[in-house]
Amino acid sequence: MENSEDEAEKGELPLELKPLVSLAPKVPTLLGYDVETKSTSPLLVYVTPCRPCSSSEQPEEAPPSFCEPTPKSPVPIKATPISVALPTHQQEDESSDGDYKPFCKEKKPASLKKSKRPRQAEKSNVANIKRRSIRRNLDSEFNLCSSSSDNPKESVEGTMMMFDSLRRRILQLDEKEDAGRRADLKAGTLMMHNNLRINNRKMIGHVPGVEVGDVFFFRIEMCIVGLHAPAMGGIDYISSKHKDETLAVCIISSGGYENDDDDTDILVYTGQGGNSRHKEKHDQKLERGNLALMNSRNKKNQIRVVRSAQDPFSSGKIYIYDGLYRIEDSWTDKAKNGFNVFKYKLRREPGQPDGISLWKMTEKWKANPATREKGILLDLSSKAENLPVCLVNDVDDEKGPSHFNYVAGVKYLRPLRKTKPLQCCKCPSVCLPGDPNCSCAQQNGGDLPYSSSGLLVKHVPMVYECSSNCQCSHNCRNRISQKGIKLNFEVFWTGDRGWGLRSWDPIRAGTFICEYAGEVIDETRIDMDVEEDKYTFRASYPGDKALNWNVGAELLEEKSTVVTTENFKQLPIIIRANNEGNVARFLNHSCSPNLLWQAVQYDHGDDSYPHIMFFAMKHIPPMTELTYDYGTRGAPPGFEGKLFRACKLKSCLCGSKYCRSLF
Repeated sequence: MENSEDEAEKGELPLELKPLVSLAPKVPTLLGYDVETKSTSPLLVYVTPCRPCSSSEQPEEAPPSFCEPTPKSPVPIKATPISVALPTHQQEDESSDGDYKPFCKEKKPASLKKSKRPRQAEKSNVANIKRRSIRRNLDSEFNLCSSSSDNPKESVEGTMMMFDSLRRRILQLDEKEDAGRRADLKAGTLMMHNNLRINNRKMIGHVPGVEVGDVFFFRIEMCIVGLHAPAMGGIDYISSKHKDETLAVCIISSGGYENDDDDTDILVYTGQGGNSRHKEKHDQKLERGNLALMNSRNKKNQIRVVRSAQDPFSSGKIYIYDGLYRIEDSWTDKAKNGFNVFKYKLRREPGQPDGISLWKMTEKWKANPATREKGILLDLSSKAENLPVCLVNDVDDEKGPSHFNYVAGVKYLRPLRKTKPLQCCKCPSVCLPGDPNCSCAQQNGGDLPYSSSGLLVKHVPMVYECSSNCQCSHNCRNRISQKGIKLNFEVFWTGDRGWGLRSWDPIRAGTFICEYAGEVIDETRIDMDVEEDKYTFRASYPGDKALNWNVGAELLEEKSTVVTTENFKQLPIIIRANNEGNVARFLNHSCSPNLLWQAVQYDHGDDSYPHIMFFAMKHIPPMTELTYDYGTRGAPPGFEGKLFRACKLKSCLCGSKYCRSLF
């Protein structure tokens, strides 16, 4: 490990490397590893996100090698990041004269190639052709190449959504077969090898599409969007043949060293080296990242800073992009272990949006909601929810929304048809992935719809949660949405769009947000005035954004199993929240939403009137407005004319670059 932040994602433990055998043959074949022939060459999980240098470009210093940078230019700089291959045990092949390393320039011995049968090689070629076809489709859907996209933010969000979709699906498959976890690195490896990444070239300053305050739950996410190249190292830098031109571009402060990060504008950062858990401790040396930081102090170039915080919903960390800093000073100091370390004092550039400072502010509000400035009401729900819902107006003198009765669920105005019996599993404690006897898993297509941490894996026409008839306990992972709200919300005045909803918590993609509560009414009673329409939900075409949420998972699926528009039928359910409702009535529309709605069943057998549950489509930083797509024009057959009349009469104010302007 080369850096001051040498721990791995979440558990911070060394990775136990295992090939993706469980995913064969649907996983694209990786370089040097053939899942069909079970090659003995191991799958190396960490890969460099930039091209390797030619031998003529290599510096005189020890490997890894780097490209010649142009540090004085503000434009992207061609450079290969630091990448140290994780140690892996290599099995010997009887037909090989020596070990073959899949990512080195050494060619694979001919004896290994000859050992493959022609039919197997043909299958591998077909798989490669299929992989390239998928790659082209994904490029056209997401505009992943930042140079061809006119909206870098959309490119970053699309790449992140694809990664997390793929990660959740890999984890779901691994859980069924009790395979090694680390699904984040498996997903990252597949995306790297298929070139499904953006901002490949290192640059000084902000990375296009990554905004101050953006949150990341895995280090590999920062690699695939170009924010920070090393998957485990804390210092990212541009290397050069000339030592004085090696410059730091990004650092991560995650607690691996004695950093002073209590001040939101000042960071005292400890250099790299000398503190490895697997080697003898020693004084830090002025080389690699330490040298780059020293040069950046002299050159006074901007450095991206990523700070970390405790994930409030797990034992892991969350990484927050805190913007640009410059190094003011540096010195050597004695660490607690008695060895010398380098210290660097960085000051945040003025005029940037809030990053870690906003995070610390929301932590204070969660501890004591009364400290929230401009608060009108401490709990709009009157204790109907598990957590208080704060009402805030920091814009003008608007006093609050029109009166309504706060309810946490739906009320049916007519008896429902029991078209089929409730699901009823016999699991003794909790439903487990891969259990063939779990009837609830079978009703969901053979997989539990949620991960072990409660995240929705895929957007599907219907999710069947465990019912009151099931023998599993209340702690079963297949009872996520029926347990109610788990986030700290505030209803706030937007000014031009009325009241909106946002959270004090960081929200991970796939997280349950809330149910759309209110009165379930008949379609014959939808002839209401515009004022009533304002707080009405009607199931509409899910939209391309919601369907694209599955695209990463679909890399591992057969084409016949991919969820498409045809799988979603028009639901007759209409929910009016004008008189009775919950926080969902304050969700505004956006043409680039961060939420999707998912039909969920758990307490009755009429699939035409499911519960409407909202889930996060992407990672959402604290204090970001929560929105969903009210409906789309040009919907497929069966969805035409199903949009809100109120929405048709006014312009869209979502502000998205891809705003449809008028419904």
